[in-house]
Amino acid sequence: MDNRVKDNRAWLGVLPVLLIVAFSGVIPLMTVVNYSFQDILDFDNRFFVGFQWYSQTLNDPRFITAFARQLLFTASILAIEIPLGIMVAKGMPRQGKKATAILLFLAVPLLIPSNVVGTIWQLFARPDIGLMGVSLNYLGWNFNYTASASQAWFTLLAMDIWHWTSLVALLSYSGLRSIPDPYYQAAELDGASHWQTFRWVELPKLKSVLIIATLLRLMDSFMIYTEPLVLTGGGPGSSTTFLSQHLATMAVGQFDLGPAAAFSVIYFLFILLFCWFFYTIVMSESD
Repeated sequence: MDNRVKDNRAWLGVLPVLLIVAFSGVIPLMTVVNYSFQDILDFDNRFFVGFQWYSQTLNDPRFITAFARQLLFTASILAIEIPLGIMVAKGMPRQGKKATAILLFLAVPLLIPSNVVGTIWQLFARPDIGLMGVSLNYLGWNFNYTASASQAWFTLLAMDIWHWTSLVALLSYSGLRSIPDPYYQAAELDGASHWQTFRWVELPKLKSVLIIATLLRLMDSFMIYTEPLVLTGGGPGSSTTFLSQHLATMAVGQFDLGPAAAFSVIYFLFILLFCWFFYTIVMSESD
């Protein structure tokens, strides 16, 4: 029989963290949920409306269009950045001064704030003075991303790939460096090709790292706001207006707190659902 006395004083060390999380996350979330069930005329006049704002949001054509646009953007950048990041990581030297220099070079885009990234690419892509815009027009492509939806999407994707592929590359590089040399030696003795070595040695060892990279990029791309706002302003028209911009217009521009709160809850649940679904599918395949 275990007669040891349990000492729960260690929980006191966790208490400050729990209080900070509750103050910064749980309480604001519950406040938004509370607002989503009310029609707020002002701070003294509120009326309970049930699920009216949720129904209105889910049937709003602007929400449906922005949601489809968001899915297309997220799928596009994941399909490009994950393979590209792995390719960059595999092309890097395993050690030495060159590896250090490349790692520092890759880290530079990640240090730039989102609003500065948008400004850089706004200037870079301008058809009159921007290096990319002038070059494309010189090559015969009538490039003006402010007037063409397809060109605005091209510029936005290029900007995001430039900004965030480094994250995938750095994570993939750390995963590749953790693979012991005997695995490569065994593959070489078995006569495995470069593709077979990648498929059966490197890729399984990179799985946990790639899950983290994919989840980070999935969440971040689904919440993108500053970069398209600075670069295109959501235009031309509403071709690059994503869910976050639509939400900001409702909450700040129109001050529709009830509908904006319902929108926020749906937005949050969609991101949570996508991440959970992806993680569940990937982990079930590894069992």
